Amino acid sequence: MADSRVPEETQMPKVDVLVIGEGGRPATMALAGAGRRVLLVEQSAGPPSGTIMQPPQAREPASSAPPAIEVSGLSRRFGDVQAVNRISFRVEAGEIFGLIGLNSAGKTTTLLMLASLLNPDSGTATIGGCDIVRDKDGVRRQIGLVFEEEAVDIYLTGRQNLDFAARMYSLPRRTREQRVAEVLRTVGLEAHADGKVKDYSGGMLRRLEIARGMLTYPKILLLDEPTIGLDAQTRRYLWGYIRRVNKEMGVTVLLSTSYLDEADYLCNRLAIMDKGQIIASGTPEELKASVGKRLVMVRLSGGSETDFVAGLQNAGLIQRAETRQGLILDMAERGAGVMDVLRFAKTHGFSISSIKASESSLNDVLLHYIGQGDEGRG
Repeated sequence: MADSRVPEETQMPKVDVLVIGEGGRPATMALAGAGRRVLLVEQSAGPPSGTIMQPPQAREPASSAPPAIEVSGLSRRFGDVQAVNRISFRVEAGEIFGLIGLNSAGKTTTLLMLASLLNPDSGTATIGGCDIVRDKDGVRRQIGLVFEEEAVDIYLTGRQNLDFAARMYSLPRRTREQRVAEVLRTVGLEAHADGKVKDYSGGMLRRLEIARGMLTYPKILLLDEPTIGLDAQTRRYLWGYIRRVNKEMGVTVLLSTSYLDEADYLCNRLAIMDKGQIIASGTPEELKASVGKRLVMVRLSGGSETDFVAGLQNAGLIQRAETRQGLILDMAERGAGVMDVLRFAKTHGFSISSIKASESSLNDVLLHYIGQGDEGRG
């Protein structure tokens, strides 16, 4: 799938390995061969040597508790492009929260700022109470990050990749072995742990990426397009693993996705981004209800669409209508449906070439809020 997000792809270097050093010191690069591109990120020292961190207990979102993520007026510009424009939202502990939108909406730029890899031009954000600019070490102690681009060595086994990543946190051998085994089990890769990554399927690669992001038992997992390029069945499997991480380990998840069915299936709440701004937010059901619970799609072969819509509204059959490759009718609450529309058309001399009813979807929501003028963008 083509991706025209200029700010996200041109400003963030592609890397083969994400290496996190301890206390600001670059980590050992023994396994980074010639020509490998490596991104070094600082992180403060973790628990004392030999200490084994236990996964946090699962928790339900609670508005009275401090939010896992709080964003206020966050902005970022690249030259003439306003990639993110004064966005504000909060993610409660234990939620799966989604950022959805077309390409170039600003989703990846937002994740990079929240991961403290990119400084905002203005605004503030906290991760687990830690400011993304003033306390980057505190942010990085709490997050796991999975890039859209793969960051594994295909000539190592899955277990070796995870062990290498764990070494960058200066974890002792016994702790490394335990954590690697646990995350492999969580994402269902135990049976393939000692196979070379070059022989992995696309779905296995994404599961390995998520396992790598879970090595530190993060409180918050940031996922950038976690299932992009995968077939429908593999995507479904991966959704199950993301839910397991959220429910069984109590990890808060913030993900960006272009797949609306993915957002509908996984997310407790969503924010729709367009041209760097958040234009709507809520639960999937709230967003779908905002554009009408029951829709009827109509194409006329005879008669004025404007007169047709006005007549339906005067008859109390519809609440509103949109023009999008035909008419999208939001039916009135009293139960009007396809047969009512057909009867009205026949009685008033309108000719219908096609008609069908459907429940509203997130695709309807996205097109409603972004507008049909942007339908083919990106």
